[in-house]
Amino acid sequence: MSRGLVWLFATASGLSVANVYYAQPLLDALAQTFGISQAAIGGVVTATQLGCALALLLLVPLGDRMDRRRLMAIQLLALVVALIVVGTAQSAAVLLAGMLGVGLLGTAMTQGLIAYAASVSGPHERGSVVGTAQSGVFIGLLLARVFAGGVSDLASWRGVYLSAAALMLMLALPLWRRLPALKTVSNAMSYPRLIASMLTLLRQEKVLQIRGVLALLMFAAFNIFWSALVLPLSAPPYGFSHTVIGAFGLVGAVGALAAARAGRWADRGHGERTSALALAALLVAWWPLSLMDLSLWALIVGIVLLDLGGQALHVTNQSMIFRTRPEAHSRLVGLYMLFYAAGSGLGAISTTATYAYAGWQGVCFLGAAVSLSALLFWIATRRVHD
Repeated sequence: MSRGLVWLFATASGLSVANVYYAQPLLDALAQTFGISQAAIGGVVTATQLGCALALLLLVPLGDRMDRRRLMAIQLLALVVALIVVGTAQSAAVLLAGMLGVGLLGTAMTQGLIAYAASVSGPHERGSVVGTAQSGVFIGLLLARVFAGGVSDLASWRGVYLSAAALMLMLALPLWRRLPALKTVSNAMSYPRLIASMLTLLRQEKVLQIRGVLALLMFAAFNIFWSALVLPLSAPPYGFSHTVIGAFGLVGAVGALAAARAGRWADRGHGERTSALALAALLVAWWPLSLMDLSLWALIVGIVLLDLGGQALHVTNQSMIFRTRPEAHSRLVGLYMLFYAAGSGLGAISTTATYAYAGWQGVCFLGAAVSLSALLFWIATRRVHD
């Protein structure tokens, strides 16, 4: 695959996923515009995440029975409409409906592009291509908050969503012209059977089961850290603003840059070795993170290790899963990302309660325990691939 096409996949994936995360730094402005209480404004994020879950179950699998190029075009145009609906919303009900659509279509585009990239790449380069596309996703996720904050300062929160709609429209022509055509499955199963087949895939594919559990534990550890970080950093003695706290997330870009290399190692048959190193980094990261009270440099080192291990494992997981069923890439990525969603939710729920009872050290102990569980699970199941 040409380098230009690989970077088109990465750019498109990053811009698609960013739409899902623009709302997070804008919640105060949204609450003020629509007269929603601070307690209830979290429903905006809930609506977006509900859209994400529905996309993984109902839209992403369509890539296994439809012309992927046409599907991408339809979803992109529908996403532009959803972004315009949010940007011009005059009531809370319309805002929530638009956010549901943004979560649904932004996620469907992102994961559909990852599956597309896997399907059009050769077996010898699949891990590397998926790793580069995944780097785009991670950078898009990180920069979404920075973009939303900067544009909202210049043109209000509505400007963020209208600008995002314009960016997606600009992406439409290059995607339509550059995305390779794939053979349409002649005996494509019906939509109900397609969705039902996901349960069969989950039951039959041991690699998906194992890598899914690793993803659940890894993303739980991620969210244990990121959901709790704002609590100590916004309180004395630090008292950092949300902008400064968000800047710590940019340190994680180092992890994104390592993701493609992890994919290349997986292409060469070193998936298990890469997994071991990634899980070790994930576990070791909690030691410098626990020293945050002594040094913010320790926090930065911990963030780099956490994101390095997490992204390397994520790319390796996808590379190994995509080798199992070439005809089911879309369903496989949908199922895998459901494990991710479950882990993210469990991590976010558990960490705030832990912080309330045991402080930052309790959070670090919980994160280390989950990371250790992931390493032990890998040790117990690694021979399944032999």
